Amino acid sequence: MTEMELMKLLEDFETDERLRGLTQETILRYRTPIRHLISLLAEKDLGFEALDKDILKEFLSRERTRNISDKTLMNYFSAISSFYEYLLFEGVVTNNPVPSFRRRYLHTYKSDNRPEERRLLSVEEMSRLVNYIIEPRAKAIAVLFAKTGIRKGELIAIDLDDIDWENYSITLKRKAKRSNRVVFFDEECAVVLKRWIRMRDRLGVPDDCRALFVNYNSRNRIDKNRVYEDIVKPATALGLHNPNSEKLIDHFSPHAFRHWFTTWLLRNGMPREYVKELRGDSRHEAIDIYNHLDMEDVRREYLTCIPKLGL
Repeated sequence: MTEMELMKLLEDFETDERLRGLTQETILRYRTPIRHLISLLAEKDLGFEALDKDILKEFLSRERTRNISDKTLMNYFSAISSFYEYLLFEGVVTNNPVPSFRRRYLHTYKSDNRPEERRLLSVEEMSRLVNYIIEPRAKAIAVLFAKTGIRKGELIAIDLDDIDWENYSITLKRKAKRSNRVVFFDEECAVVLKRWIRMRDRLGVPDDCRALFVNYNSRNRIDKNRVYEDIVKPATALGLHNPNSEKLIDHFSPHAFRHWFTTWLLRNGMPREYVKELRGDSRHEAIDIYNHLDMEDVRREYLTCIPKLGL
């Protein structure tokens, strides 16, 4: 099987994942390890059905030479396993050798089963971070993350027309992981958002681009890598993020804002069901669909409980 034929199956897999409702960000994360595997198989002039423990060992050895973390390796093999489940479903292969290989070679031993602790900034540390950031776009991104707890993909997808300046709310795009789409922000957030929008208006962004956050060079919607850099660079400068550590608690990334948002709303007395609503958590229990909250009550509680950052 040629490399072109192998790549065609990867394209078919990505189409299938979109059909299943996976986000484009997830699909892009899957692409890298599968392309690496395709390169290895193409070198050996083999097809996907030839994958066995020996090829997987060689693949693992190659990936380890790239100095990637154990967590990334776990994600790589998870992506390949998902790909092989698709190939199995389509009748391209007869078995998926990845799960048993992953259990043997990528199992991590821990003293207990508790999830690894995430970094939680104090209110003072978060204030120091957002006030350290001078550049208007990065500052607006950081404050919006802190004040809404939204995910990176949700922030990237926001358009100017999604913002309700009268109620200080944003209607997010529909996402598979999110139930409630309305989030609120406060006066502090409004100030930095308006400052960024004034700069955005001076950039000459095309009229057909309604994205709230844009790249400076392309004048198009901001990409996930730029969002990550806008957050990680100042966090690293302040000693809040250690890129050389494999421990989750030593890292501060865009998702850490969601952890901060949730924790401090709860600590400041916001009812759990209100916090879950603002997080847009999926409703797993049947009774949840009957729990219709008054969003004005949620907004008032939010404004009372969201920490002020001294902007």
